[in-house]
Amino acid sequence: MNVGLWTNVHHDLSPPGSEVRQVKGDVTYYHYGCDGIDDRGWGCGYRTLQTMCAWVINKRGHTGEEMSVPSLKNIQEALVTMGDKPASFVESRDWIGSFEVSICMDYFMEVNCKIIHVTSGSLLCEHMETLKKHFDVIGAPVMMGGDGDNASKGILGVCCDSPSLLILDPHHHGQIKSLSDLYDRGMVSWRPLDTFMTDSFYNLCLPQYPQS
Repeated sequence: MNVGLWTNVHHDLSPPGSEVRQVKGDVTYYHYGCDGIDDRGWGCGYRTLQTMCAWVINKRGHTGEEMSVPSLKNIQEALVTMGDKPASFVESRDWIGSFEVSICMDYFMEVNCKIIHVTSGSLLCEHMETLKKHFDVIGAPVMMGGDGDNASKGILGVCCDSPSLLILDPHHHGQIKSLSDLYDRGMVSWRPLDTFMTDSFYNLCLPQYPQS
């Protein structure tokens, strides 16, 4: 059971510059424990996937299509069904990354994804124009995963003249006290590019949702 899902928690944040592109449409914040399951330490990729699925469902809401955000177990079962994971993966505490998020977006939402491999956090600057175009044209949340920095997170926007990413971090656990609490702890924040790890690669998973 959800302990309370918040929507558009990024709206009150002031960007660090003026050349800004952000997600289009409503964003539901899925995070550790939001359904009563304690997934601390392994569930961040799942939660970002749920946020991305909810965005697609919100975009399609006017069509009356029957869709729902998959549970953690649903996601694990789907990866087994697709042959990506062994049967023992179901009800495990194994994490998922950008590749798994990509194939699950196709499986559950019928939305293909583009994965961009960034070999170092210091090279994220080379992909700002791609992200800017993504938010201009498609507007979907982006999943970000890595190896040294293995804390999966969502990207909801870019600021190009003060190079930063608008991050939605699923590592909050339990009920949300207030927006200011989320902001103070960096769960929703504009992160300068130089704060990402230079000794970690990053994979960006960009949903290719049809243009409206």
